[in-house]
Amino acid sequence: MSKDKIFIEPRSNGGFGAKHEHGQRAVVTAPTQGAVINEVKQRYPDATVHVARVRNVSPGPDKFRKV
Repeated sequence: MSKDKIFIEPRSNGGFGAKHEHGQRAVVTAPTQGAVINEVKQRYPDATVHVARVRNVSPGPDKFRKV
């Protein structure tokens, strides 16, 4: 398993973006979550990908899930 962790989150201006664990800028952006996941898997095949859940539970959004 790779030490690289990539997090996919919704963007404030619409669509989704993927960032490295401590990154400030998105390395991949796309209008759909599925498109970002596919692109990340192609570019970083050994990385561990975490996706932010977009549903709300209790006082805020749910946590991340592994892909």
